[in-house]
Amino acid sequence: MYEDFHVTDRWSGEDLHCTWKGTIVAIATRHADAVDVRFDVNDGPMWIALPCTAWVEQKKRTGKVITDQLAVQIAGRYLKQLIEEGYDSQREVYAMRVDEVLEHLDAVVAEAKGQGEMPALPVGV
Repeated sequence: MYEDFHVTDRWSGEDLHCTWKGTIVAIATRHADAVDVRFDVNDGPMWIALPCTAWVEQKKRTGKVITDQLAVQIAGRYLKQLIEEGYDSQREVYAMRVDEVLEHLDAVVAEAKGQGEMPALPVGV
C-alpha cells in the first residue's frame, strides 16, 4: 500500500515515486521521543516522525500495538496526503501528532481489511 507508491505533486504535477527505506527510533539518533520512518521521494530523503506516545494511546484505546509494518503504512499514507495537499519539498522531516497517527492508523487498517491483509515490508532494502 504505502511502502512503495506513486503520487502526483499538487504544485508541479510531477509524478513522485515514494519508497520506504527504513525505520529508526529517534531517541538515540536525534534525542526525540519519536520513531522516524524514512522514504525516498524521487531519490531524495523524507522523514516522517511518529511520536512514541501514539503507541501508548493505541494500546489504551484498542489493547493492540502499532507494529513496524503498520508504522510504515501510517507514515506512507501521511506522506502521500502531504504531497497531494502541497507539501514543502525542501523540508526533510515532518512530525505527526498523536491524533494524526491514530487517524491514519484507522484508515490504513480499514484499507488493509479491504485488501485482505497488511502488505509485508520488502526485505533487504
